[in-house]
Amino acid sequence: MPLVRINLHQHAGTIILNRPEKRNALNRAMLAELSQALGDLHLERRVRAVVLTGAGPAFCAGMDLQEMLAARDQENAYQQWRDDAAAYHELLETMWRFPKPLIAAVNGPALAGGAGLVLACDMVLASPEARFGLPEPLRGIVAGMVAPLLAFRLGGGQAARLLMSAQTVEAAEAHRIGVFHEVVAPDHLWPRAIELAGQCARCAPEALQLTKRMLNEIVAEHLPTWLSAGAAVSATARTTEAAAEGLSAFLEKREPNWQ
Repeated sequence: MPLVRINLHQHAGTIILNRPEKRNALNRAMLAELSQALGDLHLERRVRAVVLTGAGPAFCAGMDLQEMLAARDQENAYQQWRDDAAAYHELLETMWRFPKPLIAAVNGPALAGGAGLVLACDMVLASPEARFGLPEPLRGIVAGMVAPLLAFRLGGGQAARLLMSAQTVEAAEAHRIGVFHEVVAPDHLWPRAIELAGQCARCAPEALQLTKRMLNEIVAEHLPTWLSAGAAVSATARTTEAAAEGLSAFLEKREPNWQ
């Protein structure tokens, strides 16, 4: 079964994260398939906008923590964590520089690395069941690559509040602070995303591409540097004893014992 599915509808391509039994947690194989899906839709001329959503009740629960913790037992653990951080970094860069509008249709919780996927999209629709949060500090790790995107989208104050408290906010609050641009009924989420993609399709592709480049290369000119720095911090955080305890506690369904 593919971990990522693609559907084509009129001028829209829909990418569906397809690991519902794991709340669409991002493992290495899924990251590779998601990058490939974006590449395929980049080349598909009839696709003028891309919708990203999740199968099942979750949008994306973040990185696969079992896979992350298992790397500790490998001889080259740090190199594996660096490679994992680099793969996620490359995906965010691909989304950030994607020449077509990206629309997130957030059908459920978008947490940690899943929150990063939301922030890397240009427009965000959500159902009332959607939630948004960065719980990494509760696991002893750092949202190194999501933090710069969050600060760019919302500003430093809101970014600090969400990152330092590690709280998960409901759809209404995420909408109030600007993470979600619209909240729509669950059965209207995908139709509204397709409608928005159709609005984008009425625009000249070259104009949209230049607009996105202007936002990325002028307004957010330092973001690539911040993402690179964040990838290094993220990989380093995974080597700490706090990460070992936090990830173990999460998987064992207990409170962590911080030293």
